[in-house]
Amino acid sequence: MDTFVGVLIGVGLAAACGFRVFLPFLVMSVAAAAGHLPLAGGFEWIGTTPALIAFAVATVVEVLAFYVPWVDNALDVVAHPMAMLAGVIVTAAVVTDLDPLWKWSFAIIAGGGVAGTLQGGTVAARGISTLTTAGLGNFLVSTLEVAGAVITSLLAVLLPVVGAVLAVGLVVTALRLLRRWRRRRATVPYSSG
Repeated sequence: MDTFVGVLIGVGLAAACGFRVFLPFLVMSVAAAAGHLPLAGGFEWIGTTPALIAFAVATVVEVLAFYVPWVDNALDVVAHPMAMLAGVIVTAAVVTDLDPLWKWSFAIIAGGGVAGTLQGGTVAARGISTLTTAGLGNFLVSTLEVAGAVITSLLAVLLPVVGAVLAVGLVVTALRLLRRWRRRRATVPYSSG
């Protein structure tokens, strides 16, 4: 696989990790097992049957857990660092023909950064939803996150240029949402018990 295409796929999959940690790994695993997605050396395990099963189970558990009221907010605390780590791993796994220093630097900065930014945006969206609907609207946020993870993952693997453009657009949107959320939090009065 061409390095440029690997970079595009990596950015797209990292963006998907910002929505759900395990779903992009499941898509990668299916694509690699089908022979559609070549993986970098040391990452071939992602395309194995045991990995595919593990990613499928983890994806189902993660998706369902985010539909449980208030558990979704607690999971965001854990999901943020996990999303960043997942973004690094998926990026490194698909960038094949690059010197390790550049590959890992790119994976950490771009992969981790994109995933972390989008995860921050989802935290802000869930926070706004929790504040404005007492958590009742979080079901919609979770549904949109799953749809975002599926669409972004599939586009990253099947149409890398479109997936990368979508990832950039999502990062811009997440940054705007984060800015709005911070402004809203700054205007909420705090009570001192």
